[in-house]
Amino acid sequence: MADEGRGAPVGAGVPGVPGVVAVDHVGIAVRDLDEAIRFHTEVLGLVLVHRETNEQQGVAEAMLAAAPAPASPGGPVDGAAQVQLLAPLDDASPLARFLERSGPGLQQLAYRVADLDHACAELRTRGLRLLYDRPASGTRGSRINFVHPRDAGGVLLELVEVAVP
Repeated sequence: MADEGRGAPVGAGVPGVPGVVAVDHVGIAVRDLDEAIRFHTEVLGLVLVHRETNEQQGVAEAMLAAAPAPASPGGPVDGAAQVQLLAPLDDASPLARFLERSGPGLQQLAYRVADLDHACAELRTRGLRLLYDRPASGTRGSRINFVHPRDAGGVLLELVEVAVP
Protein backbone atom coordinates (compact mmCIF):
# COMPACT_ATOMS: atom_id res chain seq x y z
CA MET A 1 0.00 0.00 0.00
CA ALA A 2 1.48 3.36 -1.02
CA ASP A 3 2.16 5.98 1.62
CA GLU A 4 0.81 9.12 -0.05
CA GLY A 5 2.45 11.52 2.40
CA ARG A 6 6.04 10.33 2.02
CA GLY A 7 8.69 9.56 -0.54
CA ALA A 8 9.63 11.23 -3.78
CA PRO A 9 6.96 13.37 -5.42
CA VAL A 10 5.24 11.91 -8.47
CA GLY A 11 7.30 12.86 -11.50
CA ALA A 12 10.52 13.30 -9.49
CA GLY A 13 13.49 13.04 -11.81
CA VAL A 14 11.46 14.13 -14.85
CA PRO A 15 12.49 17.62 -15.84
CA GLY A 16 9.56 20.00 -15.89
CA VAL A 17 8.72 22.63 -18.42
CA PRO A 18 11.46 25.22 -18.04
CA GLY A 19 10.39 28.32 -16.22
CA VAL A 20 6.94 27.35 -14.88
CA VAL A 21 6.82 29.57 -11.83
CA ALA A 22 3.18 29.61 -10.69
CA VAL A 23 -0.46 29.14 -11.47
CA ASP A 24 -1.27 32.49 -13.06
CA HIS A 25 -5.04 32.38 -13.32
CA VAL A 26 -8.13 30.31 -13.94
CA GLY A 27 -10.26 31.42 -16.89
CA ILE A 28 -14.04 31.28 -16.65
CA ALA A 29 -16.19 31.71 -19.75
CA VAL A 30 -19.26 33.89 -19.16
CA ARG A 31 -21.97 35.33 -21.34
CA ASP A 32 -22.42 38.60 -19.39
CA LEU A 33 -19.15 40.08 -18.14
CA ASP A 34 -20.75 42.81 -16.02
CA GLU A 35 -23.02 40.33 -14.24
CA ALA A 36 -20.12 37.94 -13.64
CA ILE A 37 -17.98 40.79 -12.22
CA ARG A 38 -20.87 41.79 -9.96
CA PHE A 39 -21.25 38.23 -8.67
CA HIS A 40 -17.54 37.74 -8.00
CA THR A 41 -17.10 41.13 -6.31
CA GLU A 42 -20.38 41.60 -4.42
CA VAL A 43 -21.12 37.98 -3.51
CA LEU A 44 -17.64 36.43 -3.24
CA GLY A 45 -15.72 39.55 -2.22
CA LEU A 46 -13.05 39.43 -4.93
CA VAL A 47 -11.47 42.67 -6.13
CA LEU A 48 -11.55 43.79 -9.77
CA VAL A 49 -7.91 44.51 -10.59
CA HIS A 50 -7.98 44.88 -14.39
CA ARG A 51 -10.41 45.02 -17.27
CA GLU A 52 -9.73 45.16 -21.01
CA THR A 53 -10.91 44.21 -24.47
CA ASN A 54 -8.61 41.91 -26.44
CA GLU A 55 -9.65 42.18 -30.09
CA GLN A 56 -7.02 39.64 -31.18
CA GLN A 57 -8.54 36.98 -28.89
CA GLY A 58 -12.11 38.18 -29.48
CA VAL A 59 -12.88 38.68 -25.79
CA ALA A 60 -13.74 41.23 -23.15
CA GLU A 61 -12.04 40.22 -19.94
CA ALA A 62 -11.69 41.06 -16.29
CA MET A 63 -9.05 39.93 -13.82
CA LEU A 64 -10.10 39.51 -10.20
CA ALA A 65 -8.11 38.68 -7.10
CA ALA A 66 -8.76 37.82 -3.50
CA ALA A 67 -9.00 40.87 -1.28
CA PRO A 68 -6.17 41.24 1.24
CA ALA A 69 -6.80 40.21 4.84
CA PRO A 70 -8.14 43.11 6.94
CA ALA A 71 -4.74 43.57 8.61
CA SER A 72 -2.93 43.71 5.24
CA PRO A 73 -2.21 47.07 3.65
CA GLY A 74 -2.71 47.74 -0.05
CA GLY A 75 -4.47 45.76 -2.73
CA PRO A 76 -4.54 42.12 -3.76
CA VAL A 77 -1.59 39.90 -2.95
CA ASP A 78 1.16 40.29 -5.57
CA GLY A 79 1.87 37.14 -7.55
CA ALA A 80 -1.20 35.25 -6.29
CA ALA A 81 -3.34 33.39 -8.81
CA GLN A 82 -6.29 35.35 -10.13
CA VAL A 83 -9.68 34.65 -11.70
CA GLN A 84 -10.10 35.74 -15.32
CA LEU A 85 -13.66 36.28 -16.52
CA LEU A 86 -14.00 36.08 -20.31
CA ALA A 87 -16.95 37.09 -22.49
CA PRO A 88 -17.00 36.86 -26.30
CA LEU A 89 -17.02 40.09 -28.30
CA ASP A 90 -19.18 38.52 -31.01
CA ASP A 91 -20.57 35.20 -32.23
CA ALA A 92 -17.46 34.52 -34.37
CA SER A 93 -15.16 34.48 -31.32
CA PRO A 94 -13.60 31.12 -30.36
CA LEU A 95 -14.99 31.79 -26.87
CA ALA A 96 -18.51 32.12 -28.30
CA ARG A 97 -18.07 28.68 -29.87
CA PHE A 98 -16.84 27.35 -26.50
CA LEU A 99 -19.93 28.75 -24.75
CA GLU A 100 -22.19 27.29 -27.43
CA ARG A 101 -20.58 23.86 -27.06
CA SER A 102 -19.94 23.74 -23.29
CA GLY A 103 -21.89 26.55 -21.67
CA PRO A 104 -20.48 28.94 -19.08
CA GLY A 105 -17.80 27.67 -16.74
CA LEU A 106 -14.16 26.77 -16.43
CA GLN A 107 -12.49 27.45 -19.76
CA GLN A 108 -8.74 27.27 -19.06
CA LEU A 109 -5.96 26.93 -16.52
CA ALA A 110 -3.00 29.27 -16.99
CA TYR A 111 0.57 28.71 -15.85
CA ARG A 112 3.00 31.61 -15.56
CA VAL A 113 6.35 30.90 -17.26
CA ALA A 114 9.62 32.79 -17.14
CA ASP A 115 10.41 32.32 -20.85
CA LEU A 116 7.48 31.53 -23.13
CA ASP A 117 9.59 30.82 -26.22
CA HIS A 118 11.71 28.29 -24.33
CA ALA A 119 8.66 26.65 -22.70
CA CYS A 120 6.89 26.33 -26.07
CA ALA A 121 9.96 24.85 -27.73
CA GLU A 122 10.36 22.31 -24.93
CA LEU A 123 6.70 21.27 -25.06
CA ARG A 124 6.91 20.82 -28.83
CA THR A 125 9.94 18.53 -28.40
CA ARG A 126 7.76 16.48 -26.04
CA GLY A 127 5.16 16.08 -28.79
CA LEU A 128 2.54 18.52 -27.53
CA ARG A 129 0.56 20.67 -29.93
CA LEU A 130 0.35 24.41 -29.29
CA LEU A 131 -2.44 26.52 -30.70
CA TYR A 132 -0.18 29.25 -32.11
CA ASP A 133 3.05 29.05 -34.08
CA ARG A 134 4.14 32.30 -32.42
CA PRO A 135 3.01 33.76 -29.08
CA ALA A 136 -0.13 35.89 -29.08
CA SER A 137 -0.91 39.03 -27.10
CA GLY A 138 -2.64 38.45 -23.76
CA THR A 139 -3.86 40.40 -20.76
CA ARG A 140 -1.89 43.52 -19.79
CA GLY A 141 0.57 43.01 -22.65
CA SER A 142 1.56 39.49 -21.66
CA ARG A 143 2.69 36.93 -24.23
CA ILE A 144 0.60 33.74 -24.36
CA ASN A 145 0.19 30.40 -26.04
CA PHE A 146 -2.04 27.40 -25.37
CA VAL A 147 -1.46 23.66 -25.14
CA HIS A 148 -4.13 21.79 -27.12
CA PRO A 149 -6.66 20.24 -24.71
CA ARG A 150 -6.33 16.84 -26.41
CA ASP A 151 -2.68 16.81 -25.34
CA ALA A 152 -3.41 17.93 -21.76
CA GLY A 153 -6.08 15.60 -20.46
CA GLY A 154 -8.96 17.63 -21.85
CA VAL A 155 -7.88 20.90 -20.21
CA LEU A 156 -6.97 23.97 -22.23
CA LEU A 157 -3.65 25.03 -20.70
CA GLU A 158 -2.48 28.60 -21.21
CA LEU A 159 1.17 29.58 -20.85
CA VAL A 160 1.65 33.20 -19.78
CA GLU A 161 4.83 35.27 -19.85
CA VAL A 162 3.96 38.38 -17.87
CA ALA A 163 4.92 41.70 -19.46
CA VAL A 164 7.71 43.54 -17.70
CA PRO A 165 6.44 46.98 -16.64
